Amino acid sequence: MTAVTIGSWGVRTGVARRVVRTVRAGLLLLLAAVLAVLVPAAVPASAATGAGAGTDDPSRTAVSFSSADGTVLHGIVLAPHRAAGARGPGLVMVGGAGPVKAADLQDAAAAYARRGITTLVYDKRTAGYSTTHRDYGKLADDALAALAVLRARPDVQPSQAGLWGLSEGAWVVSLAASRSADVDFLITAGAVGITPARQQAWSYGGFLRHAGVSGSLLPTMQVTAIRQLVGAGLFPEADYDPVPVWQRVHQPVLAEWGALDREAAPAESEPIIRQALDRAGNTHYTFRTVPGVRHNLELTHADGYDRPDQLPGDYAAYETAWIDRLSTGLPAVSVDPAPHQDAPSRPLAPLAWYERVWLQALATGVILLGFTGYLLTGTARRLRRRPRPADLPRAARWAALAGTAATLVSLGYLLFLAITAAGITGPVLLGRPVVWLAVQLLAVATVVASGWAAAGALRGRRALTAGSRTRLGLLLTSSAVFLPWALYWGLLLP
Repeated sequence: MTAVTIGSWGVRTGVARRVVRTVRAGLLLLLAAVLAVLVPAAVPASAATGAGAGTDDPSRTAVSFSSADGTVLHGIVLAPHRAAGARGPGLVMVGGAGPVKAADLQDAAAAYARRGITTLVYDKRTAGYSTTHRDYGKLADDALAALAVLRARPDVQPSQAGLWGLSEGAWVVSLAASRSADVDFLITAGAVGITPARQQAWSYGGFLRHAGVSGSLLPTMQVTAIRQLVGAGLFPEADYDPVPVWQRVHQPVLAEWGALDREAAPAESEPIIRQALDRAGNTHYTFRTVPGVRHNLELTHADGYDRPDQLPGDYAAYETAWIDRLSTGLPAVSVDPAPHQDAPSRPLAPLAWYERVWLQALATGVILLGFTGYLLTGTARRLRRRPRPADLPRAARWAALAGTAATLVSLGYLLFLAITAAGITGPVLLGRPVVWLAVQLLAVATVVASGWAAAGALRGRRALTAGSRTRLGLLLTSSAVFLPWALYWGLLLP
């Protein structure tokens, strides 16, 4: 479901992929500049017009088009070399979550183009698509606008033009197909049949367990954090149900899942989508499990969690043959066994009254007010060179320090895990990421120091000044709120 967004594939691949491609593009530009200076006569005229240097290399043409709401999108058409006047199939490719660029899909598109499929890829919209907001209806309109551009080309047979969608893109293209008969066929990779929030919670568990994580961080991420994100409105389209859309899809469908897909809950998604197509009366679908590849049908070294960013040598071969067969007749139903899934996904319960986002925010504010207030007043006193009040127990300062650190670091780390889709945990020690282990130790220290401070204040209560009573009162109030708050977020659980 991976540029920062709460969602799977685009989040995890975006940063690393762009770094690698930026470096690679820079080296290629440098090499091209050297060649242009040293051997300008060796550059064929076709290179200037966008034609490939080799007979199998597709031509590349920049295109711009407007979506239904007037948003202008930019893309690239990669086309095979056809005889004059010849037409063939066309395909629009829609990427997964995150601000996908046309360049991110160019290698895959080129593989299709080399096999005879004119393919269009485009930059995902930024207007109306962000980390916290997106509208699959608008994205579907974008895909249909791109398809209209493709169908209008003289080298594309309008009755053989379809859509391809990866992960989140599978939700988009299925919605587009349900809206328009101009979509002649549908290909999906890593389609998800459950809601985005449920899928993401399941994926968190897989990536954390793969990193060696056990204990409280698992339920904190899979239950507490994800539900709080949804409740706060920070998880866009969290409850999107793809089933009603698939029940309106009547075009031929090729749905593929990598045998090592760790993000789409494939063992559940495959039968859900199949049953929806059956209810639609669609008898022209092919469900395929692709061996040796991960969520986006790219290679994986062993287990589906690594990301070498490499296409298989036969990428697009099966799909192209399937598209070609559509011209001779619609396919019969064919279903491979679904990929293995280590654990089932779980439905996410609504927030209880004590979990309400506003109440959690209030509790967090009270905690930070008391802890940081104690520290700030002490700092101000030292800046004014006033002696530390002898009636304040020393443990109070340690409670304030530990409590502030535990609260801020825990929330920051959980947000980081959410943004990276739990793909980057850091070093793991004793079944816990080192950061989470440190936070848990700070939480324990906060509780212990707060109890010690309370005991000291009780013993010396008669000597406390009014100012000291106020400072300690705020601190101990924060400590009292911190205890259930830390239990809820898993900081005090094993």
